[in-house]
Amino acid sequence: MGGRPSRRTLQRRLADLVTQGRITGRREQKSFKYWLAPITGTLEVTLPGGRLEAHGEVYVPTSPEGEEIKAYVRQPVQGRRPIGYNIAFLEAYRPNATWYLPEKLREQLHVLGRSPVDQAPAGTFARDILNRLLIDLSWASSRLEGNTYNRLDTERLIQFGEAAEGKDAIETQMILNHKGAIEYLVHDAERVAVNTETIIAIHALLSDGLLADPVACGKLRNRAVEIGGSVYLPIALPQRIEELFGIVLNMAAEIEDAFEQAFFLMVHLPYLQPFEDVNKRVSRLAANIPLIKSNLSPLSFIDVPERAYVDALLGIYELNRIELLRDVFVWAYERSCQLYVAVRSQLVPPDTFRLRYRAALAEAVRAIVRGGLPATIEAIRQSMPASVAPDDREGFSRLVLKEFRTTHVGNAVRFGLRPLEFEAWKQQNRNA
Repeated sequence: MGGRPSRRTLQRRLADLVTQGRITGRREQKSFKYWLAPITGTLEVTLPGGRLEAHGEVYVPTSPEGEEIKAYVRQPVQGRRPIGYNIAFLEAYRPNATWYLPEKLREQLHVLGRSPVDQAPAGTFARDILNRLLIDLSWASSRLEGNTYNRLDTERLIQFGEAAEGKDAIETQMILNHKGAIEYLVHDAERVAVNTETIIAIHALLSDGLLADPVACGKLRNRAVEIGGSVYLPIALPQRIEELFGIVLNMAAEIEDAFEQAFFLMVHLPYLQPFEDVNKRVSRLAANIPLIKSNLSPLSFIDVPERAYVDALLGIYELNRIELLRDVFVWAYERSCQLYVAVRSQLVPPDTFRLRYRAALAEAVRAIVRGGLPATIEAIRQSMPASVAPDDREGFSRLVLKEFRTTHVGNAVRFGLRPLEFEAWKQQNRNA
């Protein structure tokens, strides 16, 4: 994306969203306000023998193509044709030439997801909202796997380490694993990428303690797997899985648009099923890599109906059709942006001086801590990186002193320091 869109362009895009039924709007006094369209649902009511029974289903707004996919995958398994992995589905895609998300839709998503720190170093916005993101994404992604933790219980577990009473230990482990994986993506945003190392690491963090065979944690599968409720049979040959895994990630890495890259990962990682389990969870967090690195609002999957998500994946598995998953993806992202808009408005504008010397700041803090030096002007001058311009050295010294006043064991990781490492320095210099 280029610079900030003009007022007329923004108005046109908002009008398109209203036409598509994705948002609603009305004039209030001298302004025009917009809201995300509600989730649609169906309700059936019967009265057998004087007894009232109601059956409802919550779903996302779907396109005509999405409705076709939904109708097909809702058939009994016996009425659907068994099918294996179709390499032609992957081969038909050409990065930056083939588009699962049309240009106009990508433009709308970029407008919705833009953050106030879009020009800052990778991961800045995700770090700014990390506490909220840890809870939202850990809870929502786990809920799509059938986890029964509610949001409040998830918040207590993540913030205070308090497991909810009456919950299975596996559910607790699943949420804590999400927390660890999200922290990995956010804290190492400049290093993580759409590559084998990062995706394997995400799987290792998400599957820790949850697999029958611990060796399978962070490792491509070497046996056949089946998908419950589906007639799709993933590839079983380990060598072929490894080969296709590399191809999928190489193709994804070539995609320049953050949203197209995110959606491609949500389609092709579950379709390949490269791991024995936890494939969908890996794809949901992997989809956030390009968004985090581009300082766009993350995709938290809040309020996504589990049945809609499952139907959409069945459409990928059995029909190689992406329209229903696209409906889910777009609605989910609009919902995530709606939740984070208040957070964005409360963010303090970034300190441009600190942004310019972010790497030098981390270097100086590490040098002082690892050198056992006190946090003084003299020590800062001694540890001053050569990259700091002469005219900026006085301001840089004040910046380092300010950072030491707000750094503690819990956030020392920002500078590449281990908690015990910082604690040892603090004890050594407590009287300095």
